[in-house]
Amino acid sequence: MTANLYALFASRFPADRAKPCFILSDGTEISYGDLEEGTARVARLLTTRGVAPGDRVVVQTAKSPEAVMLYLATLKVGAVFTPLNTAYTEAEVGYFISDAEPKLVVRDAIALFAEAQTLEPLNETVARDADDLASLIYTSGTTGRSKGAMLTLGGLATNAQAVASSWGYSDKDVLLHALPIFHVHGLFIAMHCAFLNGAPMVWLAKFEDAAVLAGMKRATVMMGVPTFYTRLLANAGFTRDVASHMRLFVSGSAPLLESTFDDFADRTGKRILERYGMSEAIVITTNPLDGDRVPGSVGFPLPGVELRIAGGDTGGIEIRGPSLFKGYWRMPEKTAQEFTADGFFITGDVGRQDPDGRVWISGRAKDLIISGGYNVYPKEIELIIDELPGVVESAVIGVPHPDFGEAVVAVVIGKGDERAVIAEMRERLAAFKTPKRVFFVDDLPRNAMGKVQKNLLRDKHADLFKV
Repeated sequence: MTANLYALFASRFPADRAKPCFILSDGTEISYGDLEEGTARVARLLTTRGVAPGDRVVVQTAKSPEAVMLYLATLKVGAVFTPLNTAYTEAEVGYFISDAEPKLVVRDAIALFAEAQTLEPLNETVARDADDLASLIYTSGTTGRSKGAMLTLGGLATNAQAVASSWGYSDKDVLLHALPIFHVHGLFIAMHCAFLNGAPMVWLAKFEDAAVLAGMKRATVMMGVPTFYTRLLANAGFTRDVASHMRLFVSGSAPLLESTFDDFADRTGKRILERYGMSEAIVITTNPLDGDRVPGSVGFPLPGVELRIAGGDTGGIEIRGPSLFKGYWRMPEKTAQEFTADGFFITGDVGRQDPDGRVWISGRAKDLIISGGYNVYPKEIELIIDELPGVVESAVIGVPHPDFGEAVVAVVIGKGDERAVIAEMRERLAAFKTPKRVFFVDDLPRNAMGKVQKNLLRDKHADLFKV
């Protein structure tokens, strides 16, 4: 029996392929039959382009049903789907291409789909093993060099099935999908629940209040980042009645403030289900579907996930299990550093676990910033700022922000113009990595070893965006 993930999904598509898969904002519906045929035609096109099992397909394209067909077609032919954030600059994309060495780079999925319509559908699905790669997901490293997390077909299938079961997902559900699909949250966690149950998705190109509120009339489940929920709470049109049709609201990709959790419950009568995950392991823990969803906690380890705390009651979170990634692409030394001798992955997060298994995350061992649900690693930004004229040294930190969770802030030794630095960063980095503020100082706080004490900088600027 093949472990090809597309074969698993296709086996779960509704028997009546005329049932909707995508429900677009204008009311147009794209059926599961359309999805299956479109995927088969794009798969044929990939083979004509020479894409073979194990080849990487790098994709940087706008969110669309056609982009999803490209993802599924890549799985169908046994290749490795490598999505890139649409905000990445040409310089950033150049690195990913040189590292992944793809057989094909796609920048316009709709154009590719149009070209595929002249071809006969490829009905065969390539046989694959569970340990074969399904996707490379690039996640920046603290050294400034991005790492490709190697996710396997078996790992994604195991995680998806555990998530769908834990959240009570069924063919009666309708997913409100407003997430990007270059990120594991929208690409894997959300869509895989729908595919495994042959369920429809209200498909939005991006999060817009009016479209989301309208979508709730038909949807039953929404998966989002904390920013989604703060924006809904800021909209007077988001009422208890509007939310009444929804079965489940899920939050992930960044910490959910307890105040947001409480305000949401007060407004709607519904408690957000917060979960914890990362690119290397997809979903790691989740609050329960039935039972207490405790604000500030990320719940219990997902079935199949072993989790332990290293170094005492509060310490580094380490995990092991079948859905864990295979390692970092062409980085054997880095991979070895991130795993313990007994096979646990060192997440870099710090937390504690109650005797009953409930997990609490208190911070991050690394300097990771999570802004709007996206990972930002300070070193990558510091390396660029340090090259600018008049800059001696820089320290990039994350500080609390009411909309993004955290905002990127740069503290710079030297002289310069804040607006000029931000403008330069916008040319060279994705918008979510660009500092929202830049401060020029004479010196940076350091410890006895000369290391910059970023915790003091974070404390100093903690109220910068307080409202």
